[in-house]
Amino acid sequence: MGLVLKAEKINKHFKKPVLFHVLKDISFEVKQGEFASIMGKSGCGKSTLLYILSTMDTDYEGKLFLNNELVTGKPQIELSRIRNKHIGFVFQFHYLLSEFTVLDNVMLPAKKLADKTDAEIEHNAMEKLNMLNIGHLAKKRASRISGGEKQRVAIARALINDPSILMGDEPTGNLDSYNSENVFQIFKKLKEEQGLSLLVVTHDTDFADRTDRIIQMEDGKIIDHG
Repeated sequence: MGLVLKAEKINKHFKKPVLFHVLKDISFEVKQGEFASIMGKSGCGKSTLLYILSTMDTDYEGKLFLNNELVTGKPQIELSRIRNKHIGFVFQFHYLLSEFTVLDNVMLPAKKLADKTDAEIEHNAMEKLNMLNIGHLAKKRASRISGGEKQRVAIARALINDPSILMGDEPTGNLDSYNSENVFQIFKKLKEEQGLSLLVVTHDTDFADRTDRIIQMEDGKIIDHG
């Protein structure tokens, strides 16, 4: 099985208000089709790490590889394209544009990438919505649907460019147990049926326990690779 993501000796310092070593020699990898979770107390550096792994934060030492290609040091414009094409991201908050329809929200990252025609993008977006059982909401305004539905729309949007890896920062943090379970089952299905790699930061032990492995963090270090 190929490696989708590899971090090599990642170190991160916050310079202000004082110098603080937030990530210390982080090295690990995510294989193709693997569903991994990152756990650890608040402030241990989980979200900071995820922002580096997703190429949104480039201020670090060490090396980051995506699909066996070194992405560290690439110019912002190239990173933006790599991120849009290869990384799907689901946050704790859905960040949908409330005045846009569900369909338009899902199509946005693909329109930005501009690899396909609008008709193809719309077709793909409908496929993703149907896969997540929310095709019937396509023409509704994002402000008009429930919290659980919004998070499923956010997942559809993250999948629109068929990424190599889906990353989540507390994707069930704002959801009740019914909708959290729903999101977990969606992720599990994506792994099993599409061979998608997933890396999810979570505080939810029940969620993490059912992933392939738990990467445990403490004080900016990985203390257990799972």
